[in-house]
Parts: sequence; structure tokens; C-alpha cells
Amino acid sequence: MTLATLTTTPVLDVVVPVHNEERDLAPCVRALHADLTRTFPYRFRITIADNASTDGTREVADALAREFDDVVALHLAQKGRGRALSAAWSASDAPVLAYMDVDLSTDLAALAPLVAPLLSGHSDIAIGSRLARGARVVRGPKREFISRCYNLILRGALATRFSDAQCGFKAIRADVARRLLPHVEDTGWFFDTELLVLAERAGARIHEVPVDWVDDPDSRVDVVATAVADLKGVARVARGLLTGRIPVAELRAQLGRRPLEPATPGVPRGLLRHLVRFAAVGVASTPAYLLLFVLLRGGLGAQGANLVALSATAIVNTAANRRFTFGVRGRRGAGRHQFEGLLVFGLCLGLTSGSLALLHHFSAPGGPAELAVVVGANLFATVLRFLLLRNWVFRNRPLEPTP
Repeated sequence: MTLATLTTTPVLDVVVPVHNEERDLAPCVRALHADLTRTFPYRFRITIADNASTDGTREVADALAREFDDVVALHLAQKGRGRALSAAWSASDAPVLAYMDVDLSTDLAALAPLVAPLLSGHSDIAIGSRLARGARVVRGPKREFISRCYNLILRGALATRFSDAQCGFKAIRADVARRLLPHVEDTGWFFDTELLVLAERAGARIHEVPVDWVDDPDSRVDVVATAVADLKGVARVARGLLTGRIPVAELRAQLGRRPLEPATPGVPRGLLRHLVRFAAVGVASTPAYLLLFVLLRGGLGAQGANLVALSATAIVNTAANRRFTFGVRGRRGAGRHQFEGLLVFGLCLGLTSGSLALLHHFSAPGGPAELAVVVGANLFATVLRFLLLRNWVFRNRPLEPTP
């Protein structure tokens, strides 16, 4: 890169994806421009990525681009935050790319710590986290619960390590983005999660910045619809990783990371042994659970029997998996493992209790149907339990030597 190029090419390109945001767009861009002018020592650009707005957003964006030399407006004919980010980042010539939501829920003071590790070469991706230690968050209990459950599901199903997938405050080095973006399929809200999962599997260094974040009460995001779409995305990515459709080895090579060497081709290290031993513990504990459920059903009712039966087997089950399945010895961390095991138990209880509640809502309680629903829900909960125990509770614990 020549000196002339350095004087004309921005070092940082901050994308603001918008859809029907004619009211909030101008205050956001002006505040962001003023903050970057005051605090950022290099040339920057702000890209407004308008994805198929039908109100006056396009006119506001074009007016801001005329008002500021370092603001540009990009207009897309199709809707989708992920589509807007991918298009803006792919077209940018800046070495560091970022984005933030138009509502400015994240304090702009976190922008410098976000991009600093990318400018220095220390990290490949930086993400704002509302769940990291040191973050200060103001939002309702509903969104807090959904966010934490979603990230817990990611840890269980996709073995992720980052704490907050959906915070609208991220940055990435352009060379890393060029490698990853062609493999990100989602064009909506799951775009962030899919990008981060691919980056982590490819060996990219992800830096987390705790943020001050205030929920926007006027947010137009449909939380339920977004959550359902995200769960579908999790299933798709998990299937792609298991089948090899996502080229993890190729991406690691492109990023200059050492290749993974699983014990069995196509199978994560230790997975077969974990599955066999977890199944053995399940074979022992499931009949005990069903026996307790049947014995207690008459006196406590279906929900009460389900609660007591699961509670009685959960602690013993966690202890058995800790020692036998995942090879963890000694008392160190045992309390934390039991606590996290109880959280997993809570999710399983919610699945089985919710299934019973739905059954009783649509049909009379009791009979073979009730037992069938309990067994089916418990099987599904068992799969979820295995994923969470392996990828969260006992993650990176040593395996005992093979006899």
C-alpha cells in the first residue's frame, strides 16, 4: 500500500444497516461521525446500508452522504441485515470493517476498544458482549432470558466459546471477512452467529469487549420469529459441520491455522467414547427415572412426579458422567459442575414439563399417551443434555486413559 493510498483509503469502515429507520438514522450517523472525528486518529468511513426500506430512509441516507464527505449510502433492493452487511463489507476497501445497530444501544465509548486489537493485529474479530464480565446492561427480563438461553443452546449444539452472538456491535479484519463471507448463508439476523461459528471453527482469534448496553423499547425486532429462525439456523450449521459441507479444514488453511487432527476421520476427538459412556449412564438412569415417575404419579400427579423423578436422578447422573464419561477426577470444580448440571436439568425439566402441559391441554391426562410423551420428551432432553455436558459443563476436561 503506497503513501497516496494511505491518505485516501479509510482504515475503518463502520456499516450501519437500516430498514425503515428514517427517524433514527440521522441522529445515529451524526453522533457516530462526531465520536469518530473526536477519538479515531485515522481516516474512517461510515456506510449506511439501506436494505429495501419503504419509508423515507433512502432520502435521509442520501442527504447524510451529501452532508459528510466520509459518509456513503448503499441501497439494496432486498431486505435482510445479513445481506446488507455482507454487501457493504464485500465492497469496502478498508482493512478493518465494523458495524453497529442504528438505535445506538451500545455506548460508543466501546468502539475504540473494539477495533484496537484488529488494528494491532492481535485479533481477527472483535465482538461486543452484553454477557461478559464488566458489561452493564439495561433490558427487560424477557429479552435477558431469551438471550442467555440462546447462547447456552449455541454452546451445547455448536460448541461455541464466545459469550454473546447477537450483540449488534462487531468488527472484523477485511482479509478474514473475505475468507468467511462466501460461506455464510444467512441473510437475516442469524448472520452474526453463523459468521462467528465459522470464524471460531476456522481458528480465528475472537476478542470480546464488555459493553454498556441499553435496550431500545421501540425496537421493531420480532423476538419470537427471530428466535425460531435462529434455531433453524443452528440446526442447519450443525448439520453442515457434521456432514463436512462447511469446509472447516479449507478455512483453517486459508487463515494459516494448524489443521485439526480428530481421532477418527469426520468425528470430533473423544466423541465416540463420550457417546458410548453417556449412553451407558443413561441406560442405568432412565429406567430409574421412569420407575420413580410411575410410582409417584398417583400421589403427586404427572408434573410433581416428573419434577421429583428428574431431580432425584439429575445429581447422580451428573456425578456419574463427570467421572465415568468425561474422566474428571477429584473434588476441584465439582460444585460448579453440579451447579451447571442443575441448569441443564432445568432446561430438560422445561422440555418434559412443557410437553406434559401441551398434552393435558389438548387431551385428557393419564394413560399410555402420557407415558409416551414423557419418554419422547426425555429422549430429546437427553440429547440436549449430552451436548451441553460435553460442550459446556465438562468442556476441555481431560479424558481418562483408554484401558
